[in-house]
Amino acid sequence: MGSIGNPTAVNGTTTNDITPSVLHLKAGNSATTLTDSIRTQLAELFSENITAKIARAAVEQLKDNVSIQSANINYPCVLISTFQNPPIQYPEIVSQSGVNKGHYQSREVEFWISGFFPGNIYAVLERVIRYPSSLGLSSKDATAILPVLRNTLEETGKTWSEPLRGQASRTNTHDLGFMIMPHMRPRWEFYHDKDAFDTILIAAESLASRYDERLSCIRSWDTMDWHDGVNITSMEDNFLVIIDSMCNMDLLYYAAAQAPEKRQMADIATTHALTLLTSHLRPETTASRMGYEGTLYSTVHLVNFDPKTGKIQTSRTAQGYAADSTWSRGQAWAILGYAQCFAWTGDAQFLDAACGLIEYFLYRLESAPSCVEIVLPKSGGRTAGRYVPLWDFDAPIEDPSQPLRDTSAGAAAANGMVILAQALLGHGSHVLAQRYLEAATTIVKDTMDLALAREKVQMQIGSDGALTFRDTEGERFDTILKHSTVNNNSASDDSKRHKDHGLVYADYYLLEFGTLLLRLGIC
Repeated sequence: MGSIGNPTAVNGTTTNDITPSVLHLKAGNSATTLTDSIRTQLAELFSENITAKIARAAVEQLKDNVSIQSANINYPCVLISTFQNPPIQYPEIVSQSGVNKGHYQSREVEFWISGFFPGNIYAVLERVIRYPSSLGLSSKDATAILPVLRNTLEETGKTWSEPLRGQASRTNTHDLGFMIMPHMRPRWEFYHDKDAFDTILIAAESLASRYDERLSCIRSWDTMDWHDGVNITSMEDNFLVIIDSMCNMDLLYYAAAQAPEKRQMADIATTHALTLLTSHLRPETTASRMGYEGTLYSTVHLVNFDPKTGKIQTSRTAQGYAADSTWSRGQAWAILGYAQCFAWTGDAQFLDAACGLIEYFLYRLESAPSCVEIVLPKSGGRTAGRYVPLWDFDAPIEDPSQPLRDTSAGAAAANGMVILAQALLGHGSHVLAQRYLEAATTIVKDTMDLALAREKVQMQIGSDGALTFRDTEGERFDTILKHSTVNNNSASDDSKRHKDHGLVYADYYLLEFGTLLLRLGIC
């Protein structure tokens, strides 16, 4: 594996003497703690606007999704039992133009993104329960709002989460980690909800059922028939595995940790991750980069194995620019997935992979053309965007004045960097941990400077005792972030190409990033 380096001096102190609470970096001519610097840079991440957007969407997106027994019941302080029908559509994207500008557009409950919206609710609920001072509320507002906010989030969170229990038994998808973990894990950990625990175990069993011992990995897709000229339908002759699958290994590790009799789940996850080291990671170069010495890796999105021989038949991309390009969100999925694998196992191979993936991601951000830096309005010439990834690192930039981004890629990658930093601290590797924590902070700060929706929201308590919401800028935009890209692959038909919009899982990973910092005591 790549070397993480020997202890070196930082501000005159060897890194062996540095603990997570006293990591240092230079700020101007004076030394300040890294944690103070991060708190200052990311203050907007803990603003009232963040909480208010999630709370409003949690309530208002139910309006067309459920029937309420009594027309006299005012949202949001309603009991779960008052809903006759569960939600059947789950929010996904928010258009930045056109007739749906500013408003969520939804997908069916069976679609892979459905777990992120309830995940957003539980992410904010964790802050309400454990870190109320992080919500950006004044003392006066907090006294009135917090009890109502908690009640609202608890009720709507379970309302949005409950229909997904039925998805856990599906054996025709690998996306169960995405669909189940963001909301069932907090339900289990916050409330010891046995239904949520059982759902996690069922989902893990379903995912594990897609494992093939001959290939030592889990099948991602059964078929691929939504690309022009590509029609893969035979499961006997094809075994499709995508790099996104790495983020679903967390479900298997978690189930094994919660139920020791499920130890085989962790073994399957580890074996799958080891297989993808050689099938999906492309060695780019060997380099020495500020504490890391080793190989930098890009990623293949989709590999089609021959199920009979185990050999790779083809490598493709479904959402990136080309088979040999680096789709930025695919790279981010790999970073997050391998960081989680290292955190669970301590396996040095996964550390090498996670570091090499991160370093290549950072290298591509640093070396992107100058047009990625955009002058911010009313900023006196200040720029942002250098660390907000292009949708594909190798795709042509069609409009240099507005390069196409994917903020969800940056947010997901930043989560992986913090998870890896925490694991590295536990292994005594403080220099590299500090590097990745700083890099993640830079990405998220730059993302908020460039892509935070300027249409902000405030909360109030109405005369009926329920939460009300006010758009402070006079316009509405339902997600926290703009400038994500679900899919811009030119081989996809227009109905599947979605670019430059708000996106539910960009918000989810932004929220999770903030919560990770709160758990670490950094913010």
